[in-house]
Amino acid sequence: MQPNTLLDAILDEAGISHAGLAAHVNQAGRTRGLALRYEHTAVARWLKGQRPRGQVPDLICEVLAGRLRRPVTLDDIGLGVPGEPSAPHGTSLSGFVERATALWRSDEQQRPHILGAPAVTGTPAVMPVWEWENPPEDVDVSRGGRHRVTHSDIAMLRAARTHYEQMYRKAGGIATRTRIVGFLNAEAAPLLRGSYTDETGRQLHRATGGLVAVAGICAYDSDAHGLAQRYFHQALRLAKASGDRGLGAYVIALLVNQALFMREYRQAVAFAEAALRAAGKHITPALACDLYAMQAKAYAHLGDGTTALSCIRRAEQAAERIRRGYEPDETGYVQPGLVNVQVAEALLSLGELAAAAAHAAAAVDNPAHDRGRVHRLAMLSTIELRQGNADKAVATAVQMAEQARGMESQRLRDRLRAVREHLVRSGCAGTAEAAELIDGALRVPL
Repeated sequence: MQPNTLLDAILDEAGISHAGLAAHVNQAGRTRGLALRYEHTAVARWLKGQRPRGQVPDLICEVLAGRLRRPVTLDDIGLGVPGEPSAPHGTSLSGFVERATALWRSDEQQRPHILGAPAVTGTPAVMPVWEWENPPEDVDVSRGGRHRVTHSDIAMLRAARTHYEQMYRKAGGIATRTRIVGFLNAEAAPLLRGSYTDETGRQLHRATGGLVAVAGICAYDSDAHGLAQRYFHQALRLAKASGDRGLGAYVIALLVNQALFMREYRQAVAFAEAALRAAGKHITPALACDLYAMQAKAYAHLGDGTTALSCIRRAEQAAERIRRGYEPDETGYVQPGLVNVQVAEALLSLGELAAAAAHAAAAVDNPAHDRGRVHRLAMLSTIELRQGNADKAVATAVQMAEQARGMESQRLRDRLRAVREHLVRSGCAGTAEAAELIDGALRVPL
């Protein structure tokens, strides 16, 4: 079940509480000879994605239409066709925009049923990728709205994506998420509902897709995996509307990374293959490098060392072809040393400690943004400890803890806790100092 953000949005617009809607539905039911006894708890279940029975969806439309003084359809309240895919891909582009912006609004208001929704698995997880890869394409994305979208509007969205990505790298996803979601609601939503030609519309969907992807990264970093997945699916639909295959492949790389975290290793492999296959010549060396490296990690976890090593070779070959200035803004995260830390993780899973240590050390020797450096130091410390180099592991862990200060990130906290646990379990001399430093970093609540 996916949260019904459309119903949530229209209830807020109508200024009606959960208890109020339940009472009005009961009253409307009585006029039809129905003995209904709904309370606010039933409305809460509908907002979580449960479909009301019988005539109740029609009664909800009737109540809201009277309140808003305009027609309200089942599609308007997210209760169109029973069994229809809840992902936005199953609707027209204008319908998708309404669903997407309703989600942003519910997220900004911190609705619990949105923030706590679990990630979907199985067919609902795969369908958005399949629909991105396969026809039909959007023939015309133009729209008639109240305000005309200009090139300066699109330039603002692009600048915002860069701004929030940099903020995420320095301060973490928890601190950045509320800012970017507020921006999506205040600036991007009105533009998507504006007036634009097909050409301008494609640029608008491209720029918005890049922003929504960063919102998904921030949700992922905040441990809101269901919400992150929905943002990634939205970014994929926006990428399709833009006609930019490279952007779609980048978004799928984000889904691959999330699948690895959730230990859905076969899905990670399949998604990476879909991105490489569908993007074809539009995939850049940096993105190909990351996709192959993540495939290597997935195969290593699956115990397929031969294929993992083959993917490592492909990742390294792609890394050699990267040319700065010829990559889109989104792949800027593929910095020198990233492939090394990815490969180190794969080799560690395969038990190749010496090779893993060499790659992890090479990763740390390369410059990286603040966040990336914490991850690289965490990986190196873990490998050094596995090799029995306790003194080196402690020194690396101290660097890592100091580097992580000022960042609000659930993922980084996970890395810090894992390193601390490994150090303490080793019982080696000097680990107390590093553990105390990490404890200090973890003491401040997020």
